[in-house]
Amino acid sequence: MADNPLFEKYGQTFGPGKVIFGEGESGDHMFIIQTGQVKISKRIGGREHELAVLDKGDFFGEMAIVSRMARTATATAVNSTQLLAFDRQGFMGMIEKNAKIALNIIDKLCRRLQNANSQIQLMFQTNQRSLIALNLYTGFGEKKADEQYLPLDRTIESIALNLETPTELVQEHVNSFIRDGIVSAKGNAIWLMNKKDLYQIANPGSN
Repeated sequence: MADNPLFEKYGQTFGPGKVIFGEGESGDHMFIIQTGQVKISKRIGGREHELAVLDKGDFFGEMAIVSRMARTATATAVNSTQLLAFDRQGFMGMIEKNAKIALNIIDKLCRRLQNANSQIQLMFQTNQRSLIALNLYTGFGEKKADEQYLPLDRTIESIALNLETPTELVQEHVNSFIRDGIVSAKGNAIWLMNKKDLYQIANPGSN
C-alpha cells in the first residue's frame, strides 16, 4: 500500500496470530482494517471466547480515543493484516479531511449502539435486578472513596433512561436494595453500605 498516503503515515502490519492489543491493557489508538482480518476475543469464566472476526473497512479499539479506558477485549490478527492506527489527534485530523470515512464510522457506531441497545433490553427482561445493581455499582465506582453517595432522584432517572424502563420499576428495585441494607437513603442521597453484596447482585456469575 505504498501509494496510500494514509497508510504511509498511520499504517501498521501484523502477521498471523500476532496480538494487536490485549484485554485489560491501556491504549490510546483505534484501528481501521485495510487488509486481512482481526479476531476480537474476551476471557469469560476463565476461558477465551471469540466475539467477532472483523474484515476490511471495520474498525475497533475506538473507546481508547473516546474515554481512554482499558481495553475490554483482545484483538489478534487472523492472517497478514494491515491496519491504520490513529490516536485522538490523528483521528480528528483524518476525519476532517475524509468525510466519507467519517460517515462510514458514524454509521457503524450507530449500528453498534442499536445492537447494544437491543441486547440490553433482552438482558433487562431476563435480569432487571442485576442490571440496575450494575448501574448503581458503576455510579459508585466513579466516586471517591470518601464520597460513596449519589443523588437519588437523578440516579433513578439516569438508570431508567439507560435501560429504557419506567422510573417506578427502578425505584422498586432500589427500595429492595435499601431494605436489604445494601444501600441507604438519606434525604435525596443514596449511600453505598455493602459494596460486596452490590457487586455480587450486579455480577451473578461471580458467586
